[in-house]
Amino acid sequence: MDRCIVLVDAGYLLGAAASLLAGEPSRSRITVDHAALIQGLRERAESDTERPLLRIYWFDGAPDRVPQPEHRRLRVMPRVTVRLGALTRSDGRWAQKGVDAAMHAELTELARNRACSDVVLVTGDGDLLPGMMAAKEHGVAVHLWAVQAADGDYNQSEDLVAEADERRVLDRTWITKAVRAKDLGGVCAPQPVPRPEIAAILSAPLPESAPTTRERPVEDGEHAAAEAGSENGTQERVPAPKGVPTPKDLASLKAPGAAAPAQHPASATLRWSSDKGWVDRPGGAAEPPEVASMPTLAQLTTAEQRWADREEDITTVGGDPFEVGQVFARRWMGRLGDQDAHLQKLSGMYPRVPHRIDGELLRYAARFGLLAHKDDQIDEHDRYAIRAGFWREIDVRTAAEHAPAGD
Repeated sequence: MDRCIVLVDAGYLLGAAASLLAGEPSRSRITVDHAALIQGLRERAESDTERPLLRIYWFDGAPDRVPQPEHRRLRVMPRVTVRLGALTRSDGRWAQKGVDAAMHAELTELARNRACSDVVLVTGDGDLLPGMMAAKEHGVAVHLWAVQAADGDYNQSEDLVAEADERRVLDRTWITKAVRAKDLGGVCAPQPVPRPEIAAILSAPLPESAPTTRERPVEDGEHAAAEAGSENGTQERVPAPKGVPTPKDLASLKAPGAAAPAQHPASATLRWSSDKGWVDRPGGAAEPPEVASMPTLAQLTTAEQRWADREEDITTVGGDPFEVGQVFARRWMGRLGDQDAHLQKLSGMYPRVPHRIDGELLRYAARFGLLAHKDDQIDEHDRYAIRAGFWREIDVRTAAEHAPAGD
């Protein structure tokens, strides 16, 4: 068939681009406009091969082969197919597993079935040499593309370069049409705008600096009670918590035999906007019934809306934690029946998100690859950002609804 196919090893392409633009092969050092990159690959392939494009295959690794935000966007683009291998961590470094084997299998199968006349390979791994040789034996012309090496030398297998029918280099000018370094002058991506909402949460006083735990003078009677308790073996000295208290720290602050844990300052709730954090609940009770019964987004969403939400997540929502929180809050508020009543209840809980809503919010955020920071956990700062985005969207909606009609 007189058409071309492009096989892209994303680890090679983006790693080499990061080395060229940022000085090291870490993909976290660059930002990628995937739409522009795919369009550039298509135009370059059709120009070099003089054949129309059939398809671009994008091979990449992902933890547990779970698509990350960039993969979700790529696989809905026209003429793009995403193939994922595993991404494993060894000796402190991430390594792809199964990507080369998948590329080899795809290359040989396409050539055997005569699906194209020309194949463009964007890779540097010599493990693809047998697949390249097999494709040539089936009458397919193989074009090998390299990313300009940072040191001016080759960043591809010498045997692979020697076996290719045609060779091209994607130079710095071509790369920078779709890829930017995050911290280099001239090609630097703009720094993220500071989020005052996140700063407000992170700057809240820690419980150990609260007057009830550090500044309140201890009465003589308390000294006597403490000494008597220690002599009788009925009370243990509880060390002051270090930094942000964990649930275990909170449990230890309840003296044996006491009816309820000591009361903690309300300002400390700013530090943990979660049901497992340092929360000052009236009388130590759980959430009020009217708050605990707030409907979740899943309960408010129809099958048609769920489909539309999925399409929006794939095509327009990025992986920024603050944006994820905003999108969730916008959908949830837009589908509430008695919106004013619910938002009034919610505003009294700031900055703590109700347990049911908070759990659903974090599960939603996990779809965007935010679990990759730690094993099965969302990074602490990302959790603050997600919740800050949630509250920000609620503030915007509440202010808009209560603004004078003439504004």
